[in-house]
Amino acid sequence: MKPEELIDHVIAIAMEAGQKIRQIYQQGSFSKETKEDNTPVTSADIAAHNIICSSLQALTPDIPVLSEEAADIPLSERSQWRRYWLVDPLDGTGEFIAGSGDFSVIIALVEHNRPIMGVVYAPMTEVCYYAIAGLGAYKRTSLAELQIHSKLLPKEQNNALRLAVSRRQDPQSVLKLFNQPKHCELVALGGAALKSCLVAEGRADCYVRVGPTGEWDTGAAQIIIEEAGGQLMDTELQPLTYNERESLENPNFIVVGSPNLEWDKILTGD
Repeated sequence: MKPEELIDHVIAIAMEAGQKIRQIYQQGSFSKETKEDNTPVTSADIAAHNIICSSLQALTPDIPVLSEEAADIPLSERSQWRRYWLVDPLDGTGEFIAGSGDFSVIIALVEHNRPIMGVVYAPMTEVCYYAIAGLGAYKRTSLAELQIHSKLLPKEQNNALRLAVSRRQDPQSVLKLFNQPKHCELVALGGAALKSCLVAEGRADCYVRVGPTGEWDTGAAQIIIEEAGGQLMDTELQPLTYNERESLENPNFIVVGSPNLEWDKILTGD
């Protein structure tokens, strides 16, 4: 099936998983453990994982699924995949635990090491962002569906850059990467994918992530920002690639709405 034939099914799967997460969140009763990489996992993560994986396998039995909660698959096996689903059942587990409501369900379809379709669904606002390669990026709510575009800034612009940052991360860890940090305005939000979507819809100019993330955190966000007119790159300004290394950990990365700006000069390179 073509991505455009799959997209509504995938959105429905993300919404079903999101509804389960919201139910657990609102009940306020969930179990929590710490994984080997010292990151938290909750019963909501596992419930969403089970829904998504079983539903995707039923939808496309021939396409393997790589989920954050079942990622122990060696490269020797993964390298044989031409196409696969890349899933973060609950992006923003820390925000879920903290009670901020800023978390999402992420599902991407990756082909030849590049995402070609992505869905980011926010259960608490019931907002869905999605994109298909070559067909644009969109924001769907209960009221409307709109094509979204990142905010293109003039190359010589002197206004403050609006940076999407985490509520719980020290902003100085991000600001120190900019040559003129005083020219940056901060927009706080939780969840890596949701901050990327802020850039995709033009509500922020960039988002820099410093610290560990997995490929499942960026797959859907990358195709959404690219189809909206921006880019998601490592801090050497190269696009991220997928399923090419034994480790599934991303480098530090930046999401930009205006690729035309001289980001090599805006960033310090540190």
